[in-house]
Amino acid sequence: METPLPTNFIRDIIDENIKNGKHGGRVHTRFPPEPNGYLHIGHAKAICISFGIASDYKGLCNLRYDDTNPEKEDVEYVDSIREDVRWLGFDWDDREFYASDYFDKIYHYAIELIKKGKAYVCDLSPDEIRKYRGTLTEPGKDSPYRNRSVDENLDLFERMRKGEFDEGLRVLRAKIDMASPNITMRDPAIYRIKKADHHRTGSKWCIYPMYDFTHCISDSIEGITHSLCTLEFENNRPLYDWVLDQLGIHHPQQIEFARLNLTHTILSKRKLLELVQKKLVDGWNDPRMPTISGFRRRGYTPSSIRTFCDKIGVAKFNSTIDMVVLENSIREELNKTVPRVMAVLNPLKVVITNYPEGETEEMEAVNNPEDPSQGLRKVPFSREIYIERDDFREVPPPKFFRLAPGKEVRLRYGYFIKCENVMKDPKTGEILELHCTHDPATRGGNNPPDGRKVKGTIHWVSAKHAMKAEVRLYDLLFTKKNPDDVEEGKTFLANLNPKSLEVISNAYLEPSLKAAKPRDWFQFERLGYFFVDPVASTPDKPIFNRIVTLRDTWEKIEKSQK
Repeated sequence: METPLPTNFIRDIIDENIKNGKHGGRVHTRFPPEPNGYLHIGHAKAICISFGIASDYKGLCNLRYDDTNPEKEDVEYVDSIREDVRWLGFDWDDREFYASDYFDKIYHYAIELIKKGKAYVCDLSPDEIRKYRGTLTEPGKDSPYRNRSVDENLDLFERMRKGEFDEGLRVLRAKIDMASPNITMRDPAIYRIKKADHHRTGSKWCIYPMYDFTHCISDSIEGITHSLCTLEFENNRPLYDWVLDQLGIHHPQQIEFARLNLTHTILSKRKLLELVQKKLVDGWNDPRMPTISGFRRRGYTPSSIRTFCDKIGVAKFNSTIDMVVLENSIREELNKTVPRVMAVLNPLKVVITNYPEGETEEMEAVNNPEDPSQGLRKVPFSREIYIERDDFREVPPPKFFRLAPGKEVRLRYGYFIKCENVMKDPKTGEILELHCTHDPATRGGNNPPDGRKVKGTIHWVSAKHAMKAEVRLYDLLFTKKNPDDVEEGKTFLANLNPKSLEVISNAYLEPSLKAAKPRDWFQFERLGYFFVDPVASTPDKPIFNRIVTLRDTWEKIEKSQK
């Protein structure tokens, strides 16, 4: 028995189309990014919808680059898009297309509109066109060039193609309705002059079709049945339909869904490019960036992003999703799958004074309690260990169950230890090390025969055996949920988080991590989930990126006390 498909308004439309025999019962979608930047998490949602729906209905999905603006497009972006879609787990077989594949056909379709009296060459400047367009409450005015003859328009358009005119001097506009309540329909430009080489067609063209004109024709040429796009294209749907109706060619159905908005995140390619160009981040794949390549480098898995997209669903109205929902998707997956290890990021040395000098023993540690098949590992223990500095308080606050003078704590897989003395720098008062004693009867972290218990368990590494490593702690890139919420005169850059990256060069990790390779995942117990950076790491120096933190009760307690 087949599992029923999930329901949403897009699937309802497709089900009705299939029932009525529309498009012969076919389902053929496309994912059409513009190659003017790297894909971000919002695109991941669109990818999952377009490819996922096609797969569920045993249909097809094309990958098409809508490359109509040569000044902003680059082969680097094309390659990155291809890699990102594949990494997410989707394939388009031999159906990789470019809008530029159709430039000749689109040009001839423009001529057809001119011949039908549905397009004209306009000499108004861009500023004049804006003034003539009118407002939301006032209709526009006809261009003085609107009633040129067909022959004159054909001649001028041909001369535009030959490069006789400068950029901005003339455009080809659709002749629709300057009084339309939808401003998009007030004689929009469909071709403009751009004397720039194209990444695929070179210098063949000096005029390029506008996105809205190109997109619907490309969909038609490819036999698309359902053109799925985000809500900002809703106002453009009448133009999509108008062009195809005037040309009398195959007519896909455009359906809009809510775009993805995330807290503490910018999903504008223009603003992301600004971050890159101003070197406020380490490129498009910086692990703080909301790009798919940034999430990949940070350590997110394709399945976690697909799960996130499934959870948020497909809606008709825009809303903002809390970043926690995305973080939980990777937490839930890695909690079940990755090995747990011990690492100390802010080390404080502990000398166990009643433990024999020079002795080492191996403790058995569980690799993942969620997956017993991962088995056990050996962790060395010796007289000197490192613990997290935050796991000790000389004057402990209420409900602090970790280490303090005269207090006892359990070392994970180790022993019960008790703090006897605090050694400080006599000049600065900085705590240099702790002198503790251990209870030999508590080996492995077990409760002692006398039945006493401790509430606190902390992690540690053996000082003699630990591996020194660089660890990068990534946090939210912006301090505000809405980065565009700024004072007058400021930009979203005012809300950049100065603590979005902390580099720790003196972290100490248990020695099993010497075998860590790029793209390996780990849970550092009590600290979070970490990933070996595939870009910054070298064979002799793995660098560990924190993907997300754990849910930390102590952190919440301490914040509430502050």
